[in-house]
Amino acid sequence: MNELITQINDAIWGYVLIAALIICGIWFTWKTRGVQFRMVGEMIRLLTDSATSGTDSLSDKDKNHKHISSFQAFAVSVATRVGTGNLAGVATAIAIGGPGAVFWMWVIALIGSATAFIESTLGQLYKQRHKDSFVGGPAYYIEKGLHCKWMAYLFAVLITITFGLSYNSIQSNTICGAMQKAFGWNPLIVGGILSVVALIIIFGGLHRIANVSAVLVPLMAIGYFILVVVIIIMNIQLIPHVMKVIFTSAFGLEQGVGGAIGATIMNGVKRGLFSNEAGEGSAPNVAATATVSHPVKQGLIQALGVFTDTLLVCSCTAFMILISGLYSTPELNGIALTQAALNSEIGAIGPTFIAIAILLFAFSSIIGNYYYGEANIRFMTSSNVVLTVYRLFSGGVLVMFGAMASLEIVWNLGDLCMALLTACNLVAIISLGKYAFRLLDDFLVSHLSDGAHAQLR
Repeated sequence: MNELITQINDAIWGYVLIAALIICGIWFTWKTRGVQFRMVGEMIRLLTDSATSGTDSLSDKDKNHKHISSFQAFAVSVATRVGTGNLAGVATAIAIGGPGAVFWMWVIALIGSATAFIESTLGQLYKQRHKDSFVGGPAYYIEKGLHCKWMAYLFAVLITITFGLSYNSIQSNTICGAMQKAFGWNPLIVGGILSVVALIIIFGGLHRIANVSAVLVPLMAIGYFILVVVIIIMNIQLIPHVMKVIFTSAFGLEQGVGGAIGATIMNGVKRGLFSNEAGEGSAPNVAATATVSHPVKQGLIQALGVFTDTLLVCSCTAFMILISGLYSTPELNGIALTQAALNSEIGAIGPTFIAIAILLFAFSSIIGNYYYGEANIRFMTSSNVVLTVYRLFSGGVLVMFGAMASLEIVWNLGDLCMALLTACNLVAIISLGKYAFRLLDDFLVSHLSDGAHAQLR
């Protein structure tokens, strides 16, 4: 079964999806005149918007609802991005595809951030009011924008399976593997504890998820980032060599670990997409919950999330692994490679630190992943029974499955689900992208000063 899934993944990724992602990213970059590069300053400024920013333009009924701030929406989306993809995913990409996979992760992030801008702007445009917050995402803009109900339901089913079920098994598998290597803990016991804690938070609702993510994400990302930056500075003399290895391997000029250039590109793009989710259709679900005065604001903030994830956190992990030189060790892969790399730099405390970091990274992803499924189940049905069953499977059954399953099976299932989900979303945003382009022009005219507008034009 695992071999069959691998063959299907290679066919989809090797011949269809990589080209589609790159072409879409280039198209959106061109049509927005490089919005992800020229408006970085505005992205950062928008993070300071309060939970009530822009509420003056809301109806009295909307003002009485709870509101998710721009920063909370950013934190929840980054919570799902910054996880196993940054520690285990990067290591897997390098181990299988070679150092050049890092270059292709950068490429998919740089052009994919424009795709992230489009999909999250559309998420805001087509959002609708729910009983305690706003809801939205690709299922909503497919139904309301494309008027294609069957495709909207297909997306809703795919994202529920991909994030709420498949991805949560990956997160659990990585946590349990890290804990077993660092402390010798039984994966079944760790999985059981994870399930209980996840279910407690999940049954608390969206606002508890937002509050937990707003605390965990900055702490875990900043702490990990500072540690690895220190390691890089301590080995600064090796950085020119590391960059040379990345670029020569990326174009097949140096065939070392990872084999052919096709494997390098495929693994770089797959792991890059798993990590930053640009074009996957996930971030628009939480982007739609934010209370902002213009849809473009969340588009910009979610584009910043792609940069934060791949260009900062993923690059830190990649540099640390390449500095250690352990990426060519056959028996090391996934989180074990990252732990071994840190162990070689700071000693025996390394695996312990990574175990704790992956616990925070991946656990925040579990609760964030769950919300994507919840939002789309609410799109399909109002049944509390269905939602309760989903909660039990997402936070309980699949977390335990990940604890027991092999690394290969959970990642292969995740890649297959990710491919189908992304293909569905790309069809939608290509068709609806013109509305995001118009909204960007409107934002430049109506929300920026004349001087800033002229400069960004």
